[in-house]
Amino acid sequence: PHTRAPPTPHTMGKKWLPLESNPDVMADFSHTLGLPADIGFHDIYGFDADLLGMVPKPVLAVLLLFPITPKSEKAKDDEAVKIKEAGQTVSDKVYWMKQTIGNACGTIGILHAVGNNVGQFALPEGSYFHDFFAKTAGLSPAERATYLEEDEGIEAAHGDAVVGGQSAVPAMDDVVELHFVALVHVDGGLYELDGRKDSPVYHGATTADTLLQDAVPVITRFMEDAEGSISFNAIALAPNPQD
Repeated sequence: PHTRAPPTPHTMGKKWLPLESNPDVMADFSHTLGLPADIGFHDIYGFDADLLGMVPKPVLAVLLLFPITPKSEKAKDDEAVKIKEAGQTVSDKVYWMKQTIGNACGTIGILHAVGNNVGQFALPEGSYFHDFFAKTAGLSPAERATYLEEDEGIEAAHGDAVVGGQSAVPAMDDVVELHFVALVHVDGGLYELDGRKDSPVYHGATTADTLLQDAVPVITRFMEDAEGSISFNAIALAPNPQD
């Protein structure tokens, strides 16, 4: 399916066509922007040990597609209140940005996945990813969002990726109540990165080796808030298997 974030108070007038939640589409898009050819996106087919074992290792990030429901929105609001009242631990090494472009959650999920792994692989000098993360490293989350909104280069690449997908391209005004977030390991913590929220969300300790397993309880919570919907997809950023 294609993904579209619903309108939020942070959403500005600009909007893109939604990116398809397809590992091949996401890989082609990311490789065009500078992701090394030996790193790709891979379906996570289930969450028991055998199915998790099929995912290439090490898993660098998990992109989760989930349905927006009244229950999930209430959980998001309740979580924001809890964080505001109790606080949370967020490493200053986390790369996070706000979302101000409609339908951009897939692309922002990829930016969150790649941006929190720039030390794990080399981005070619002069590539889009290399320049984007170099230029936005010192910016605030809101300034990063503005930078993206004004960037015609990634908008064009995003449009090409949408057209290259397997699903029918939706109309710009179609409402598909699905959203992408990234789950990443940074500085010993498991973080949920969602540009619709007010901050990264800390979900406890994890390691580079256990990110996928530690993400399962977080994913399960999203599934419980789906109110019976089967519109779920989990995709891992990980090395491509060697032939």
